[in-house]
Amino acid sequence: GALMGVKSGMTGKPAGAAPKPDLASRERLLKSAIELFNRKGYASASVREIVAAAGVSKPVLYYYFRNKEGIYLHMMREGFSKFESMLKATSGEKESSAERIRLLSGRSLDLFREHIEVARLMYAIYYGPPQGAPFFDFDAHHRKFQDAVHRLVEEGIRSGEFRKGNAEDMMWAVIGAVNVAMEIQLCHPELEMDREKLRRVLDMIFAGIASGDRLVRRGSSGIRRRLHGTGAVGRQRERKGERR
Repeated sequence: GALMGVKSGMTGKPAGAAPKPDLASRERLLKSAIELFNRKGYASASVREIVAAAGVSKPVLYYYFRNKEGIYLHMMREGFSKFESMLKATSGEKESSAERIRLLSGRSLDLFREHIEVARLMYAIYYGPPQGAPFFDFDAHHRKFQDAVHRLVEEGIRSGEFRKGNAEDMMWAVIGAVNVAMEIQLCHPELEMDREKLRRVLDMIFAGIASGDRLVRRGSSGIRRRLHGTGAVGRQRERKGERR
């Protein structure tokens, strides 16, 4: 009891009292931390600099995040929590496989753009030299995106929407387009690779993996001739076959 009284007397507040919650201060801490992490590197950014830039005291940072590692992990968990919610929402859509892939890819790009500064830090940590940041399993979340696209491609193959083929190869074609769109946001935002442009690129991929019957119904005559061997090359092969 005596010891508790000493602690209370030192602060003027009951022992264990925390700073009054202030969400504006919390947001300023997150904003200043991500700016410093990206500008100086995670290892070089200090708690002192973070709280100074946010205009708060160290106890406020400790109250919300405990330490610098806590801020970093919160940033990553928050972004990927939204990502997982988006994955679940898309999996429940009652659309075609191609349209669900479009939705998943477009929503992923929107989320990436919304958290572009956190994404920039993530790329620096993942691809750059070690910065002493606490471990975060980026690969596990990327695999969830791969699995979601792979499942949708397999569904499209089973339903006849996509032609029979290697679902993994088709998955990588889609993911490659999404990754390029995201990296353009990081490196060349002036190119304005938005959701609509990504959709057009995906449509080109879907034209390549669509089933022959679906292409016939859509009236894509040039592709139809190639698939059914009735173009110039196909006629040459037919004539060779007749001569044999």
